[in-house]
Amino acid sequence: MLDYRILVVDDFEDFRRFVCSVLQPRAEFQITEASNGLEALQKAEQLQPDLILLDIGLPELNGLEVAKRVRKLVPAAEILFLSQESSPDVVREALNLGALGYVNKLRSQTDLLPAIDAVLRGRQFVSGGLELGTDDQPPNRHEILFCSDDVTIVDGFARFIATALHDGNPAIVLVNESRRENLLDGLRARGVDIASAIRRGTFVSLDAAVAPEPDRFLEAIRSLREAAAKAGKSRPRVAFCGERAGCLWAEGKTDEAIQLEQFCDSLVKTYEVDILCVYPLPQGGEEQPAFESICREHSAIYSREQSKSE
Repeated sequence: MLDYRILVVDDFEDFRRFVCSVLQPRAEFQITEASNGLEALQKAEQLQPDLILLDIGLPELNGLEVAKRVRKLVPAAEILFLSQESSPDVVREALNLGALGYVNKLRSQTDLLPAIDAVLRGRQFVSGGLELGTDDQPPNRHEILFCSDDVTIVDGFARFIATALHDGNPAIVLVNESRRENLLDGLRARGVDIASAIRRGTFVSLDAAVAPEPDRFLEAIRSLREAAAKAGKSRPRVAFCGERAGCLWAEGKTDEAIQLEQFCDSLVKTYEVDILCVYPLPQGGEEQPAFESICREHSAIYSREQSKSE
């Protein structure tokens, strides 16, 4: 097992204690603390950490400025912002500075360890509710969204599909039949004329309980792209989201889930397809190896819990 040096930077002592209490059970984590921006730079240069957990609202030197300067001092260090700031502009700036992750402090109880594991493996992690718009997404999107319940699963699907359809792109979804009507209602609530999309052939819904046949699935993607082109979309990108792999993983069938994810990865690389895989949130340390294996198959990792208002 590799050891990782982690520098925790936050001016609020109680929050640093909380972060350290989350990290300490992991024997491979060697933890150092800093309480302001200048101290963070000094300790980063001395310790050469593998990962810096960085607040934004720091005294003496804010976290964004620390991120700019620390790149020269510790080029190999990964940066994970851990902040209460949730403005899209701030999140975008933080990631543009080279950070691989951004965790909202309100979600640190559930997101911190998954975010650390993702970032240490070179994967992006952004807390739910902080996702950036499509203009800021990488060219090849094969993303994973961990959801806490049926409400957030359906909402995750609806957001992804509605964005595609509003942009004139086609969409295909692998969803359990028990959630299909709720998904259609969610799309209508977001202003999608789903009946017209089905008639035009730019939206297809398949049952996640049935394993997709590769040849037929590729034909469905070609048909979706042709339908979108006929509707006036130049060079359409197919939005594909589904929960079949997530269901397999939840049943302990990690190898089957990874095989499906590898097929999805081939779609991303060969065809103009953007993919969102929806999974249930992991429920314990015993799932950690499977969690890491699944995360390695994706270009970005998100998580979402049901809010009290939902």
